Amino acid sequence: MVHNLPPSLVIADAHRVFLAGLTKLLRTQFKIVGEVNDGRGLVDAAQRLRPDLILTEIDMPLMNGIEAIHRIRRAMPSMRIVCISGNSDNDTIRECFQKGASGFIPKTATGAELVLGLRRVLQGDIYLSQELPQSAKLFSDPALPTDDQVPLTERQIEVLQLLAEGKTMKEVAAVLNLTTRTVAFHKYRLMDTLHLNTNAAVVQYALQHRVVFS
Repeated sequence: MVHNLPPSLVIADAHRVFLAGLTKLLRTQFKIVGEVNDGRGLVDAAQRLRPDLILTEIDMPLMNGIEAIHRIRRAMPSMRIVCISGNSDNDTIRECFQKGASGFIPKTATGAELVLGLRRVLQGDIYLSQELPQSAKLFSDPALPTDDQVPLTERQIEVLQLLAEGKTMKEVAAVLNLTTRTVAFHKYRLMDTLHLNTNAAVVQYALQHRVVFS
């Protein structure tokens, strides 16, 4: 007798208590094959585990969820990804879909809607929570052009986020497995590219452009 296996799912959230709650809620419907707390871990888990579906928060350390989505979809174009976030403004929703998400659900949604949204995305649909304003539906258009005109390299984006999180160049070097000298090179190249003159300006840019979240 052949049994249908539940879809495999990787969940990413920086808050361990919330992550544990998601796992408890969803494990009756899905096979949870990975749980991670940061964007770098999510990219690694996606490539290593190849799940049917990913559920990710946006605001995560080391690499934010939006950048992680971008890298995962570039490596695995067919991967289905749903965002769950406490940040549900239109700019955040738009960027999630631009980078390759297939669904967006706020953290205030019910468990039943979360399961529904994940199932809909698995079926190939685009899902946007009914809790979100009508204007947000404009950003879930699958024909929406992607925004690849970022003036920074992927490495510079990594360095930018880690610096904006308050890490020293030595700490950034340890995370990225680089020398401090290489990190300094990327830091000053990105500052020159973005016309930023101070560390405070770097943090402000990261906040304004959703590299990190306040």
